[in-house]
Amino acid sequence: MFYTYVLKSEVDGRRYKGHTDNIASRLLEHNSGKTKSTKGYIPWELVYFESFKTREEAIERERFFKTGVGREFIKNKIKANNSNK
Repeated sequence: MFYTYVLKSEVDGRRYKGHTDNIASRLLEHNSGKTKSTKGYIPWELVYFESFKTREEAIERERFFKTGVGREFIKNKIKANNSNK
């Protein structure tokens, strides 16, 4: 399985979108400073993810998440998830 995920920085609330085949280890990499683009905003929390059968599907969904419509989709999903808690 492959995953497209969204992380949120606990420092300033910014979001990071990516894809991986192992969410747990990828989150550890982000929070240990091994990813250059995210190390200045540690700690990160996983706020959303979707699973796919192929890497190509995960990459395509990540590209969508990075569009204006995709950012709005993520914002609404996170808001809905938080209101269900």
